[in-house]
This record gives sequence, structure tokens and C-alpha cells, in this order.
Amino acid sequence: MTRDHRRFDRQLDRLGRSLPGMDGPMRGLTAPGRWWLRVPIAVLFLIGGFLGFLPVLGFWMIPVGLVLLAVDLPGIRPIVARFLVRMQASWRYWRARLPRPFRR
Repeated sequence: MTRDHRRFDRQLDRLGRSLPGMDGPMRGLTAPGRWWLRVPIAVLFLIGGFLGFLPVLGFWMIPVGLVLLAVDLPGIRPIVARFLVRMQASWRYWRARLPRPFRR
């Protein structure tokens, strides 16, 4: 397993721990051998993300689709892992600046 693959797996685990309700579905989708389910869902998330201006869909779907695609495409894994690291760091930064009642 390469360094980028380990980093990506570590970030997926950390993301699953920080979103408790999503841990089960994430583990199910990222399980080995589930590419036949993961790839179509990732493509649907990407298409839905580009249609984010519509009411139900949102731009949040693009990163989710990229994370799911990165499980199967090793070429984009380092980029997505870096993105996840930066996203979590910025979340910690902004959450620390929230007023007290809004923090967990």
C-alpha cells in the first residue's frame, strides 16, 4: 500500500468518526469489491453537484463524489486526501471561532 493510499484511508476513517451517522454507509460504500455500486453513485453525486443551483441538489455533492471516485482511481487519491486534510483543518479553525452555544 502506497503512502498516498494510507493517507487517503486515514482521512476516510477520520471523516467517518467525525460524522457518526455516516460511518456505516461510508464503510459499506468504500468496502473492497463494491466498485460496481460506488462508481455509479459517485458519478450521480458529481452530476448532481454540477446542478447545485437546483433546490434539492447542492454543490456539496461534488466533494462526496470525488471521495467515492478516489477509492477506485489511484490517480486522484493524493489530491482528494490533501483536500480532506485542508477541509478538516479549516473546519477546526472556523468551529473554534463560533460562539459558544453553536459548538459541540
